[in-house]
Amino acid sequence: MFMKKMEREEYSDMLYEAERSRTQIQPLTSMDGGLNIDDAYYIQLNNIDRAVKAGQVISGKKIGLTSEGMQKQLGVGEPDYGHLFECMDCHDNKVSVDVLIQPKIEAELAFVLKDDLSGENITAEDVVAATDYVVGAFEIVDSRIADWKIKLVDTIADNASSGRYILGTKRISPTSELADITMNLYKNGEFLATGSGAAVLGDPCLAVAWLANRLKDYGVMLKKGEVILSGAFSAAPEATRGDKFTAEFSELGTITAEFI
Repeated sequence: MFMKKMEREEYSDMLYEAERSRTQIQPLTSMDGGLNIDDAYYIQLNNIDRAVKAGQVISGKKIGLTSEGMQKQLGVGEPDYGHLFECMDCHDNKVSVDVLIQPKIEAELAFVLKDDLSGENITAEDVVAATDYVVGAFEIVDSRIADWKIKLVDTIADNASSGRYILGTKRISPTSELADITMNLYKNGEFLATGSGAAVLGDPCLAVAWLANRLKDYGVMLKKGEVILSGAFSAAPEATRGDKFTAEFSELGTITAEFI
């Protein structure tokens, strides 16, 4: 059942207040089983518009649910997306847990665009042409939904569980074989997981192309200068104060994230 505008705005208010006060709410899907994907993106975009009007600056977009395993877990057949803001960029590689609720961390690739990316039927080749460079990155995901009990509609409405991000410093060309890049993830010096670019829809460029094409449905585009987080190489472990994570990328060096 399609939600009325006022009801969708009420859900936006709930998520906005949850983020502001660092409190958790019950899944929206447990409150109303009739919410659909279009409702969820309406809720997300309503809060993005509110944040921009309050002075926040959009710095890019993020893609989630790019792995086959996560899609099966949530019973979906495509990724989702959310927005990034300049305030989410942890330039010093330090992440304050005081501004988050229940953070987890993902290692992935970030694309930085040199041109707008829009049009019909965007391809991986179009993504390469519009990209200035690619770096390794950490995305710190966070959820306003209690205990991460999310379904697809919940995470989309909650800005795809966006939290913070960290960009590596070594840059490579988007023409590199990004699917072949490997990553080893460590937590406090102990090995946790390994992954590769092939885990991201087979090729991270395909993930960014999917995003560019999907955004058109909601009147959004990828813009010159934006950071695009393309999707996790492996599962996302929990992070707490005092944890230090290290991601060692082939070709892209090492990046760290310290939770303080």
